[in-house]
Amino acid sequence: MAENETNDNLTTYDYSSYYYDNFSSFAPCDNVDLKDFGQVFLPTLYSLVFILGFLGNGLVVCVLVKHRNQTNLTDICLFNLAVSDLVFVLTLPFYAHFSVVSKWTFGDFMCRFVSGCHYTGFFSSIFFMIVMTLDRYVLIIHAHTVGRYHTLRVGIALTMVVWLLSFCVSSPTFIFTRVINESHGLSCSYDPDEEAEHPYVPLATNILGLMVPLTVMVVCYCRIIPKLVNMRTAKKHRVVKLIIAIVVVFFLCWAPYNISIFLRFLHNKEKLPMECIFNKNLRLSITVTETIAYTHCCLNPIIYAFVGQKFMKRAVHLLSKWLPGTLRPSTIDMSDSSYKKSSIASRSSDVTSNFAM
Repeated sequence: MAENETNDNLTTYDYSSYYYDNFSSFAPCDNVDLKDFGQVFLPTLYSLVFILGFLGNGLVVCVLVKHRNQTNLTDICLFNLAVSDLVFVLTLPFYAHFSVVSKWTFGDFMCRFVSGCHYTGFFSSIFFMIVMTLDRYVLIIHAHTVGRYHTLRVGIALTMVVWLLSFCVSSPTFIFTRVINESHGLSCSYDPDEEAEHPYVPLATNILGLMVPLTVMVVCYCRIIPKLVNMRTAKKHRVVKLIIAIVVVFFLCWAPYNISIFLRFLHNKEKLPMECIFNKNLRLSITVTETIAYTHCCLNPIIYAFVGQKFMKRAVHLLSKWLPGTLRPSTIDMSDSSYKKSSIASRSSDVTSNFAM
C-alpha cells in the first residue's frame, strides 16, 4: 500500500492489485474500501472452503483407500479427483494469510511451490472431471465394448497421463511466479512482464478450465440423456437430474470467474475503459467470483461420490467406526454383494447404478 501525504490530510491509495493482478498501466485509485472488504471476505471464505473441502475430499480418499481391493476405473478417477481438490485447498491457507497481512512472508520457494500446486490441483481436478465424463459416456453409449478398456491398468495409465499433463500445463506458474517487491510490501505474483508478453494463465484458465470441460460435458451428456430416457429403469430420472446438476453447478461456479479474469486480461491490454470505477468493480468481481468458483471443490464429493448409494454405505460404515454411537450402519444394507457388483454394466439398471456410483 502506498501513501500520498499532503499538508492537510492523509490520503491512502492502493497502487497494488490483488496477488494475481497487475494493474500497472493506469493511475492509482482509491481502493481502501475494497482492500478492507478483501481482508475480511477472502480469509473467511478461504477458510470455509479449506475446511469443507478438506473434510469432504479427505473422507472420499479414506473410503476409497479402505476399499481399494474392490477398486475399478471409476473409483480410481474419483480418488484422483479428491486428491486434486485436496492439493488445491491446501494452498488456500497461504492466500488467506496473504489477504490478511497484505504481504508474502513465506519466501520465494514457497511462492513458486504454492502457486504451482494451486494450479496443478486446479487443472488436474478439471481433467479428472473430463475423464469421468468420458468414462460415463463409454459406460452407457458403448456398454458392449466397455470391458476392453475398463481395467485397473488403464486406470493407472490414465492417472499418470492426467497428472503429468496437469504438471506440464501448470509449469509456467512454477517458473514465472516469484516474490515481487511492490509499494505495499512483498507479494507473490505471476511475473508482470511475462504476463504482459505471454498471457498464459488467463487464456489457459479460460480454455482448459472452462471451455474444454464444459464442451465435453455438454456433448457427452446430450448423448447420454436420450439413452437413459429410453432405458426401463426406475433410476433413470434420478440420473438425468444428477447430470443436469453436474453441468449447471460447474457452469455457475466457474463461468463468472473465468469471465472476470478474461475481462481483467482485456483491461491489462487497455481494451476496456481505464477509469478507477471500472477497475474497482472489476477487482471486486474477481474477488467474489473467485471464492464462488473455489467452492466447487467442496461440491465435487457431493456430486460425484456421496450421491451414490454404494459410496454412502461405505462412508457411513467408516464414520461409524470413527464416531461410535453417532451413526448406525446396521440400518443400511452393508452386504458384500452391494460392493461386488460389476462396474461393467450390461443391463439398463446396472448402467444407471454405476453412473451414480
